[in-house]
Amino acid sequence: MIRAVLASTLLVLTVPLAAQQSMPPAPFAYRQLDDPSQEAAAQDLMETLRCLKCQSQSIADSDAPMAGDMRHQVRVRIAAGDSPDTVRAWLMQRYGDYVSYKPAVSATTWPLFAIPLLIVLVAGAILVRRLRRKA
Repeated sequence: MIRAVLASTLLVLTVPLAAQQSMPPAPFAYRQLDDPSQEAAAQDLMETLRCLKCQSQSIADSDAPMAGDMRHQVRVRIAAGDSPDTVRAWLMQRYGDYVSYKPAVSATTWPLFAIPLLIVLVAGAILVRRLRRKA
């Protein structure tokens, strides 16, 4: 019985170690491009892309393995001659609109732009109505 408890305890403690990522980072995850203008374009783009794991950091700032893979993809595609807009569109197609800090207005994102405007208009109407009552 004691052996079974010790074995299960050992198993529970070692399983998380097996779950750690054993793959090395992508080649361009932490290495810059040789061409300074291409690296600048890649860096500017990476600042506007959200890390899907961290969700509050850009892929330029995140140390998550997924962010490293995304940095690698951005740098490889920029080095291949793709424009930053093409790379952004490819990543948005692959990961969804959420990956971009600058979402495009589309059938799924228009409420992000319309609802704040509607709230401001309603608040302004309420404010004007209350000011007219006092006067």
